Amino acid sequence: MSVMPRKCPACGGEMHVCQLCCSACGTEVQGEYRLSWFARLTEEQLAFLETFIRCRGNLKDVGTATGVSYPTARGRLNNLVDALGRAREDEAAARRLGVLEQVKDGLLSVDEALERLQRK
Repeated sequence: MSVMPRKCPACGGEMHVCQLCCSACGTEVQGEYRLSWFARLTEEQLAFLETFIRCRGNLKDVGTATGVSYPTARGRLNNLVDALGRAREDEAAARRLGVLEQVKDGLLSVDEALERLQRK
């Protein structure tokens, strides 16, 4: 099994999951599913995160395990934190857009939409 592509190979747009399959019985479920924050990380970021967790957050040990200096390990951690922050912002924007689409489709009143947008 390969890592899911994050960007469209044709236009560079953001990819999303639209089908899930059970490896045991073959059941398939279709729909549009949001990716978790971690699913939006690059392979390099995921590898760093795995090492960081194995080293229990000790950046000196992370540097030793990956063969990089402490400042480089610290920089990679900062990159990971930034990536997770952007993912949270993207998710919040998608939620807001979903509320607006429900108004457009007549599923929510403007007052209900304002209430939902102010809660989040």
